Amino acid sequence: MIEGWVTRDANSLLQPMQPVAFSRSVPQDALPTIEIDDSRTFQPIEGFGFALTGGSAYLLAGLAAADRADLLQELFGLTDASVGLSCLRLSIGASDLGRRDFSYWGLPRGTVNPDLARFNLSAGDREVVPVLQEILRINPAVKIIASPWSAPPWMKTNGSYVAGRLKPESYSAYARYFAKYLETMRGHGIHVSAVTPQNEPHNPKNEPSMVMTATEQADFIKGYLGPELHSSAPETEILCWDHNCDEPDYPLTVLGDAEARAYIGGVAWHLYSGSPEAMSEVRAQYPEKKVYFTEQWVSAHDDFMGALRWHTKNVLIGTLRNWSRTALEWNLASDPRHALHTRRGAVGALGGITIGATMKRHHGAVAGFTVGATIKRNPGYYLMAHSARFIRPGSLRVHSSKVDQLPNVTCLTPDSRMVMLVMNDADGARCFRVQHRGAYATLELGTGDVATLRWNVATAVAQSEKAGAGRNT
Repeated sequence: MIEGWVTRDANSLLQPMQPVAFSRSVPQDALPTIEIDDSRTFQPIEGFGFALTGGSAYLLAGLAAADRADLLQELFGLTDASVGLSCLRLSIGASDLGRRDFSYWGLPRGTVNPDLARFNLSAGDREVVPVLQEILRINPAVKIIASPWSAPPWMKTNGSYVAGRLKPESYSAYARYFAKYLETMRGHGIHVSAVTPQNEPHNPKNEPSMVMTATEQADFIKGYLGPELHSSAPETEILCWDHNCDEPDYPLTVLGDAEARAYIGGVAWHLYSGSPEAMSEVRAQYPEKKVYFTEQWVSAHDDFMGALRWHTKNVLIGTLRNWSRTALEWNLASDPRHALHTRRGAVGALGGITIGATMKRHHGAVAGFTVGATIKRNPGYYLMAHSARFIRPGSLRVHSSKVDQLPNVTCLTPDSRMVMLVMNDADGARCFRVQHRGAYATLELGTGDVATLRWNVATAVAQSEKAGAGRNT
């Protein structure tokens, strides 16, 4: 029996579908058919989630304790009623969705001696660690990937948080900066699973930002970051690139350096340019390296269903079909005005949720007002509710055939259930079939519908065999 949940529009979200039984009767008509072959397995799934930016943590920390606890349980809990977020991305130092520029490692005023640098995890975005600790109490297995937007300015060629390059004489200090960050986070009970050397190394326009060529990244990894983390944090992987799918030559250049490649666990990707097939192109040359999708934003100006459909087709189905182990959105929470960003940071980035404040009048012996929180659930929230809730870490992607205008991906979960994400990309309603182990089920999706389908492997086979036996008597 296939059970399903469908989103048709902004007023019909994650609605249960009518269950559909499998049958072993061979269809006589020619409906498009998505064929499942669970003997052909691909990458394991490690998690779905968002970036926990400084701005996101600030908004979450501002909620009343009980409201925050309820919301984090809804987002990260492991029950069927929770979204089940299982992966987070952090910024090492400031990102553009924070209140100001900062680094954890500053020099005393008037000195250029790096030996006098002082590491301070509380230099900015102080809410990130306590909010993250609260999340990890709900789900200790949340995977964490961390990336810097910029090195401390004193390490850079232009002495600024924006653009510039890492000075060659600062490579060693910058590697220690990573190591100190990981050590300090461990002291707070937080294990960072992977780091990237630089967020968007070909984007000098953001604030903060830093340019890093492929050759520079390879040199930094093989000579400094790799040896440093191998010694001080061997359980933390290094992922190269961490930028768009239109430049596969960058990770290919980094991985082409054998000394650097020895320290690299995989490649991280964004999708503001290019297509997900670039991830498969790089993996084909280095199949032992993992693939991670770490960032894509929803604009506040996007149409709700337009955003949900595009991100379902590309960020979920597209990246998973091209070997990604994660699908992460940018970012977890925003305020109603999308005002939490640096001066030159991204304007109009819509969080998975919007956290706002409302004034509530109350009456009684003393009339007055109290401030309450409003939580709005945006396209990113429902993108994750369609995926993270059902495809838990440890699932395996299995073969599902490509069908025109029915983009899909299927995973086998640790509890032996098949989960398919599928959407109708046609201009009208479409009937189609799911074929699995010689059994067939017929379903229909309306124009633009986004659906999650789930069935128990053993039950589906037994059900179809019973139906077949009944027809033969």
